[in-house]
Amino acid sequence: MSSTQILILIGAYFLLLLLISYFTGKNDSNTDFFKAGKQSPWYLVAFGMVGASLSGVTFISVPGWVEASKFGYFQVVLGYLVGYFVVAFLLLPIYYKLNLTSIYEYLLNRFGAVSHKTGAFFFFVSRVLGAAFRLYLVAIVLQQFVFDDFGIPFEITVVISILLIWIYTNRGGIKTIVWTDTLQTTFMVAAVVLSIIFITKELDWSFGGFLASDELKNYNRILFTDDILARNHFIKSFLGGMFVTICMTGLDQDMMQKNLTCKTLKDAQKNMVSFSFVLVGVTFLFMLLGALLFIYSNQNDIAIPLMDGKPKTDLLFPEIALNSGLGLTLSITFMLGLIAAAYSSADSALTSLTTSFCVDFLNLEKQPTTEQKKTRKRTHIVMSLVLILVIIIFKYILSSNIIDSLLTVAGYTYGPLLGLFAFGIFTKHEINDKWVWLVAVLAVVLIAILGSLKPEYLFGYELGYELLPLNGLLTFFGLWCIRRTPTAH
Repeated sequence: MSSTQILILIGAYFLLLLLISYFTGKNDSNTDFFKAGKQSPWYLVAFGMVGASLSGVTFISVPGWVEASKFGYFQVVLGYLVGYFVVAFLLLPIYYKLNLTSIYEYLLNRFGAVSHKTGAFFFFVSRVLGAAFRLYLVAIVLQQFVFDDFGIPFEITVVISILLIWIYTNRGGIKTIVWTDTLQTTFMVAAVVLSIIFITKELDWSFGGFLASDELKNYNRILFTDDILARNHFIKSFLGGMFVTICMTGLDQDMMQKNLTCKTLKDAQKNMVSFSFVLVGVTFLFMLLGALLFIYSNQNDIAIPLMDGKPKTDLLFPEIALNSGLGLTLSITFMLGLIAAAYSSADSALTSLTTSFCVDFLNLEKQPTTEQKKTRKRTHIVMSLVLILVIIIFKYILSSNIIDSLLTVAGYTYGPLLGLFAFGIFTKHEINDKWVWLVAVLAVVLIAILGSLKPEYLFGYELGYELLPLNGLLTFFGLWCIRRTPTAH
């Protein structure tokens, strides 16, 4: 597939998104931008959340990680499933009871202004980094397979990508995203299914033949239980996955903002439960695709693509889909899936960052009515510029697999949120609110020090995704230390 053909495909795709934006953004009110009028059908939100949760990281990085990790990532995914039930039946009832626009308003009601700002700040850092990770991955694919041919530098590729997202989310916000996510999820799932069909056919296998093949047995180990000290041990991966979901979904304005557009709590819970099972199944398909890609590349002597002179397994899927002669249909399928994966998470991230900054930092609801929409639009532009800057920085500092990097960073940035919400929900203590920011910062610093220790300093123990619950536990302990006796009324 030529670079020109890919550009035409991208242009057509964005025209479709703009058409959806036109119909969903006619009202252009803050109510629709932040909450979609609380009229979203739960099944639509559930299906769209699959694409937003998977993103370009799953689409590219999970298949590219299979050779190094086998199917060990599925241990984390099983933990996700339990985490989604915690979100559905513990956190969602709290958010609906308080009728929140930003979920961090809970911290204001429970503890005070400093806790509120601290929670919102850590979300802001977490979501900027998470969205930048996802968009960076897709940007380097577009750069290598499209824009390099036109002599367009990486920085311009990033600016164009964010500009397109800003255009179609500027008016409708979350109301537009509920609908565009549904379209994007459809393209993503179709891409992985059709890719598996095309490649198995090229290898003269049926799908059943592929599952029974000796070649797959080299990759499909799921459970790692032999060494508790290892980073990928089942218990560590499962618990890490559970807490990643609780934090990156249940304590994340981005994911919760979609749920809060449902009409009732019951609808939101149906959305969360159904979405969780679909997500597990689709993620397993991505791992099967990863094994298939490595089998195909080995049999056809396809080298791992290089980036900056180093092999980059994240680029194997696009290399096979676009350059291995498997046909235009697979190339189109891949590009649609890639574009959908990129923008299904990035558009909602941009909207949620705008929402949180307006509500949590700018106190939008206290501003004059005539100024509220102007403030929202200015903030939307600023958040776009922040994402552009961070993505460009990533090009010069990232070296490891993207999904591994994403989950590792989550251990540092979401821990304080986990501790704050857990302390608020599971205790009745009040705290000295003015010291909350210090507790959160100290917890992150201690976890960063712990995470940097080599295994030999920990008797051979390799730290992994359990850094996230440990971070939450440290924050919880710090809040316990600054608790105070409830005021008598």
